[in-house]
Amino acid sequence: MRLYRDRLSPAALTLYRPPPLSTALPCTAPAGLKDWSSVSFEPQTCEGSVAHALSELETSLSQKFNKVFKQLTNKAELRRVQQFAVDVTLDPDTAYPRLVLSKDLKQVHDTNVRKKLPDSPQRFTKYPIVLGKQSFSSGRFYFEVQVKGKTMWGLGVARESVNRKGQISLSPEGRFWTIVLRNKEEYIACDDPSVPLSPLRPPQKVGVFVDYGAGLVSFYDVDSADLLYSFTNCSFREKLFPFFSPSLNKGGTNSAPLIISAVETK
Repeated sequence: MRLYRDRLSPAALTLYRPPPLSTALPCTAPAGLKDWSSVSFEPQTCEGSVAHALSELETSLSQKFNKVFKQLTNKAELRRVQQFAVDVTLDPDTAYPRLVLSKDLKQVHDTNVRKKLPDSPQRFTKYPIVLGKQSFSSGRFYFEVQVKGKTMWGLGVARESVNRKGQISLSPEGRFWTIVLRNKEEYIACDDPSVPLSPLRPPQKVGVFVDYGAGLVSFYDVDSADLLYSFTNCSFREKLFPFFSPSLNKGGTNSAPLIISAVETK
């Protein structure tokens, strides 16, 4: 090899010298691949998208946390008032003549037949109302009523001196503290003035809690533990009786009974 190289002239050796790096062929992309050399990224755009996504995630997590926290708080509050559960029965001597009470005095519904009953001073004669037999003039008490299947009803408490023979108002002015359902979907707190209610779903069982000394009457959706409404700063000044109105039968569309239920704490 060395002898062969000695026979070449300097000019010939120049012919075999490799081309300089600057004259090498350019590197081209293989056929079929996209050329990304003209694509650029804006750091601010990427940062903005990430920040927006994180903000949405934070909002979603916050909403879920608040919902769970509210549910836990509501359930804890409901369990607290359920500790004051009392055994309530219906008083036949107060029942409107068209009302039918069960033998255990735990259920009531309206019929289209008016019974002949003694017109005692305690009896309601104009509206489908019945009071509880038990009265309360101090402390705290709680009871639950199933309203499932009804299109109209009323629940709450009443003072002993309410009008039982003529026109009445189911409001504090009329010495009642009640909430009612009208026309299947109109929930109303009969305050002064009345307050439309918007439960998240139709209550199937309603809890009624009274703190006599604090002047408080609260209503709960037992299944969801949501507070439906509270009357505050109430002036009782005399005995309170649980109040029940199954409302009129309405040709069978509202024939389901109100049922005083045993309180179950979990």
